[in-house]
Amino acid sequence: MAKLVLSLALLLSLLAVSSTAEKFDFFYLVQQWPGSFCDTRQGCCFPDTGKLAAEFGIHGLWPNYAKCKGGRGGGVARAVLGDDAFLAGAGLGRRGKCWPEYCDDGNGLKPWEIRDLVTSLEKSWPTLSCKNGGSFEFWSYEWKKHGTCSNLDQHEYFAAALALKARHNLTAILAGAGIVPSDTKTYPPGRVREAIANGTGFTANLECNRGAGGERQLFQVYQCVDKEGKKLIDCPLSLPGKCTGRVQLPVF
Repeated sequence: MAKLVLSLALLLSLLAVSSTAEKFDFFYLVQQWPGSFCDTRQGCCFPDTGKLAAEFGIHGLWPNYAKCKGGRGGGVARAVLGDDAFLAGAGLGRRGKCWPEYCDDGNGLKPWEIRDLVTSLEKSWPTLSCKNGGSFEFWSYEWKKHGTCSNLDQHEYFAAALALKARHNLTAILAGAGIVPSDTKTYPPGRVREAIANGTGFTANLECNRGAGGERQLFQVYQCVDKEGKKLIDCPLSLPGKCTGRVQLPVF
């Protein structure tokens, strides 16, 4: 009898864990080029630690669905690329339609949970936004919006993103293919995608923006990661990231 009760208790515990786990298909590891962030009409603000190194920095690790779940269309690209006005207008709600978000509003980021990662985070996951109060505020926002849906604890979430970035150095990969920061050179987006695929073994998506002078710039790279946050995979989606013609990688 005791064994039966124990077995039932274990089964109920497993079911409870299963029911609370967020269901998504993959992560986006989003990295941005600081030169393209700063070379806009809005400009940028350096963190307290000073000017960053000229390398891609993490924007976030975002759980994502392979297919949007209902809604009024506009679909994958607009939701993934973070058009908050679109999300609100489409009535996507707390869990969204194209990605889960804000899955545990009461689970705020605790400084002591990531204290051993802070030095690495300041280097690899900085903020250049003038709207953010500081790095920890930015990390807290990313954790609350995306990390709480990741099925990872706070330390695991940030450590996973740092490990992936370190394993696949985008700046070095592009430089090895002759794609280097320049205010005069431009590159076909297809060449950038090919360089990333050859350097990492997996396809990725690109997002471009407009510089202060109207030039098209490589802004962010979306690498796809398995649901465990451990390894890269080929991206199951292609995004219209405004990368057409030729693009710059502006000097930072």
